[in-house]
Amino acid sequence: MLTRRTETIILLIIDGLMVNLAWVLYYLFRVRSELVGSFTEPEFWAPMVIIGLFWLLVFLFFGLYRPWHAGSRFDEIVTILKTVTAGIIALFFLIFVDDTITEDPANSRLLIAAYWLIMLGCMTFGRLVFRTVLKGLTLSGVITHRVLIIGTFQQSRELYDQVLQYPLLGFSVAGYVSTEDITEETRVPHLGTTDDLDTILREQQVDEVLIALPSSEHDSLLDIIGKCSGHNIKMKIRPDMYDIISGQARTNQIYGFPLIEITTQLMQPWEMVVKRLLDIVVSLLVLTIGLPAWLFIALMIKLSSRGPVFYMQERVGKKGKVFRMVKFRSMSSDAEKHSGPRWADKDDPRVTPLGRILRRMHLDEVPQFLNILEGSMSLVGPRPERPFFVEQFIQEIPLYRRRLNVRPGLTGWAQVKHRYDASMEDVRQKLRFDLFYIENMSFRMDLKILIHTFFRMITAKGQA
Repeated sequence: MLTRRTETIILLIIDGLMVNLAWVLYYLFRVRSELVGSFTEPEFWAPMVIIGLFWLLVFLFFGLYRPWHAGSRFDEIVTILKTVTAGIIALFFLIFVDDTITEDPANSRLLIAAYWLIMLGCMTFGRLVFRTVLKGLTLSGVITHRVLIIGTFQQSRELYDQVLQYPLLGFSVAGYVSTEDITEETRVPHLGTTDDLDTILREQQVDEVLIALPSSEHDSLLDIIGKCSGHNIKMKIRPDMYDIISGQARTNQIYGFPLIEITTQLMQPWEMVVKRLLDIVVSLLVLTIGLPAWLFIALMIKLSSRGPVFYMQERVGKKGKVFRMVKFRSMSSDAEKHSGPRWADKDDPRVTPLGRILRRMHLDEVPQFLNILEGSMSLVGPRPERPFFVEQFIQEIPLYRRRLNVRPGLTGWAQVKHRYDASMEDVRQKLRFDLFYIENMSFRMDLKILIHTFFRMITAKGQA
């Protein structure tokens, strides 16, 4: 079985070879061709290494290394066209505007066009060869993708028959999980019911889950999605279920196979890179420029009440990883000594007078920029919860696991649209906002949330 990691490594090697081949062909055209005017012969090896690294970063930025299994080769070629064109434009401003290229502007334009065509041809050739070989290995059964079918007996049997009709998908069905106990014989191993789905997914180590349910099974679908969200697997459903999770799915015909992929993250690769860069830059600016103010707040906390300056607490982050979140202490040091974990109430008596001011202006959250720098948090995302509450929420709300598919944030869509948690109904309402963000996340939306948060800070609309 070809794993995503192995496929990415192979693509990196192929792309590296194609980029270097393009450089050699361009160099020969520029130096040996009589179509370009005379000029000093440039360096060969150093520029080749630099240009090669540049292109690999551009390809990563534009998502050329995301999974393309069973995707359209035409779509991939279009993406290559866009990527190479954008890269050439960037190189034009970085390199080709240099007057030392040639003394004739017409020749400079010729060189730019020539390199664009050579790069486009080499990249397209390399990718088509790889996809053709991959297709052949899939048809021969050398490469397979282990999948699990979940649903009712009749719907699952129909879906299994459809899988057999599309060998290009490379699906190898590991077994079938029913939504209820069955007595009928199945053509694939019956691994149990959805009550045991967590255990089955851990034991079977499948790549994808195919969900086959009638459109009336709303609750069952949400329960299955919630349980699968805690595992690093893809989910696909039959089209007649699309109306249930509208806004949480991406339609994509794969070789005509009637399945819809339920996506866990829609942000483009370049947006993910920019989002992380923004996290780092903003965190460094806030922590360094505001350092005198943070030192003053720390001193006031120490003088106004007994206890440490910082309050550190375990929170659940991306993929369920637990990390220690740091805040300025805004409550008395023994706030939960007798009560245990509990939500903060409006006008909570555990909050100190200084802490009330800090919370209204969200200044108690400032030390979390350290968590953002470390990578356990982001500027924007669902707020991280404590393990005690996460376990409770998962039991009560099946879709809660989907919040753990993205890095938690200092602020989020739920924070600008809803108040603090005071009940389970508040949690359900905030989850709706969090899921909306996860399924529509973009760099533009992050900026919108940050602007909203900034105005809430300066108007002191935080909860005290």
